[in-house]
Amino acid sequence: MKPVQSTLKKWMQENENFKDNYMKIKHEVLNDPEIKEFLSFHPQISQKEIEKNLIKLHEYKTQSKQCDNCASFGGCKNMIQGYSPILHVDNNEIHLSYEKCHTRIAHEKQMQQQNLIQSLYMPKEILEATFEGIDEDGERNIAIMELFNFIREVKDGIPQKGIYFYGRFGIGKTYFLGALANELKKVNISTMMIYMPELVREIKASMKDDSINEKIEFFKKADVLMLDDIGAEMQSAWFRDEILGSILQYRMMERLPVFFTSNYSLEQLEGHLASTRTGVETVKAGRIVERIKQVSKAVEIDGYNRRD
Repeated sequence: MKPVQSTLKKWMQENENFKDNYMKIKHEVLNDPEIKEFLSFHPQISQKEIEKNLIKLHEYKTQSKQCDNCASFGGCKNMIQGYSPILHVDNNEIHLSYEKCHTRIAHEKQMQQQNLIQSLYMPKEILEATFEGIDEDGERNIAIMELFNFIREVKDGIPQKGIYFYGRFGIGKTYFLGALANELKKVNISTMMIYMPELVREIKASMKDDSINEKIEFFKKADVLMLDDIGAEMQSAWFRDEILGSILQYRMMERLPVFFTSNYSLEQLEGHLASTRTGVETVKAGRIVERIKQVSKAVEIDGYNRRD
């Protein structure tokens, strides 16, 4: 069997068009400023090695280097999206490898940050909330200051207590949680936001596929847990004691913060949690409220209804 190189050489000699194109490409490659500079730094490379690796050199020449010809990550022109070519020499042989470009690194960081906020049934408006979007009025200044205090304390580690925001319907309590979650992701702190009525349904559904313990463990261990609209869920002694109580007990013991929103003050919530189908269970409801006090600080929010 004839060597491939000799066969290719013979074919090139017989095909003038290909030969002309090959010589043209070779000239362009070897006169490319970056390739000329690369070869000048490695004078030990033989002409034979250069000829053998013209395809690699041509590939390097035609690729965007660190996004210089790409408008964005989605508009990357390279053979491997988001990777920039690098020429290097090993044992006097030319090698071509790829490294992540600036836009890919930025894209991955953005995706990683987006994944820091996880939620169960929270509306898009809340997931996109920002501190800049919070209306300042005199009736909410204390609540806003508490949010800023938490962010400031995060620099020295996640505070042990979150905030129990309570107040009437439509005054922006849930938006506060979304804005805080987006601030926390900037410092790589993950949050789990849960709409409480849906959590009850989620837990009940999980009993059918035996995933309930896995989900409860996930809620227990989130960096920052946010429970939206506590007290609005269908009241169940089992859910109160076995699910909510278990989650709060773990976070209290591990000193992990929980944020809440509710239409009830803590005193009112205790009365609500005490009422069950089998009677009034004051002691058990009081135990839940005490755990809430251990993982959060009660802050009332007032103001006009922003949903009108």
